[in-house]
Amino acid sequence: MGFPGTWMTTSESVVYRVVPKCACSTIGQIMYYSDHGEYFDGDIHDAQSGLHKWALEGSKEPITQNVQNHSSYSFTCVRNPYTRILSSFFDKICGIQRNGRRYRGNLVPQLIQRYGIDVGGPDGTGEFDQIASFRRFLLFARDSIRFRKPMDPDIHWSAMSGHISTFIVNGGTYDRIIWTEDFNAGMQDVLDAIETPHSVELSKVPRFNESAGHGPKRLHPVEDYFDDLSMHLVYEIYKRDFRLFRYDFENPASKAPLGEIDLDEVHAKLGD
Repeated sequence: MGFPGTWMTTSESVVYRVVPKCACSTIGQIMYYSDHGEYFDGDIHDAQSGLHKWALEGSKEPITQNVQNHSSYSFTCVRNPYTRILSSFFDKICGIQRNGRRYRGNLVPQLIQRYGIDVGGPDGTGEFDQIASFRRFLLFARDSIRFRKPMDPDIHWSAMSGHISTFIVNGGTYDRIIWTEDFNAGMQDVLDAIETPHSVELSKVPRFNESAGHGPKRLHPVEDYFDDLSMHLVYEIYKRDFRLFRYDFENPASKAPLGEIDLDEVHAKLGD
């Protein structure tokens, strides 16, 4: 299986396991800058050079050698499951993607037909009941993850622990897992632990939120989207994420983690 979703600087200063919807655009740009002294011009996900990516054929061998030998500092980044699934909904389901089309072609029309989801019309600009529509999307997300119906789960709303585990199962070891909610402090710890060709001042790094502007603005506080049934569905999907990364399941309004991540526990429980 190798190391899907793994990026590495060309200088091999650091290895990063991408978790979608967890500051991956910003992290990728920081890695790119640390090697080249400039940011990639465009969405870092489109970069075909200047950064090793598992999806690039020429990167597979150096990534495999590095990760299996633990030659470089390796890290990943996680996010509160409540805000992550909400972000996925507004970006991928309600939003028009940067190619000018809906995400995954017929996915949204299928959800409108099967689950009664409303996304604000063809261009996403119409008014719609965001809360009711999101809760119906949650049913779809649960069905795709638990039962792989009506389709396989998408990387943007499948559990973070699933992404993170592939790195461990295939021989990788994490030195750090940082939180999106405390990004600068966590990313600074990563930068302090490595040597890069170009130094990075985090206070000057722009936020490369590639999904911003794709979808409608969220109109309500996070907690308003989750009633008792919605919380049950979220826990059914993301139970391991809440436990391993120390997020508060009981209170959707509480974004911050409740305690430190135990890396030994993560490796033990996700390495099976």
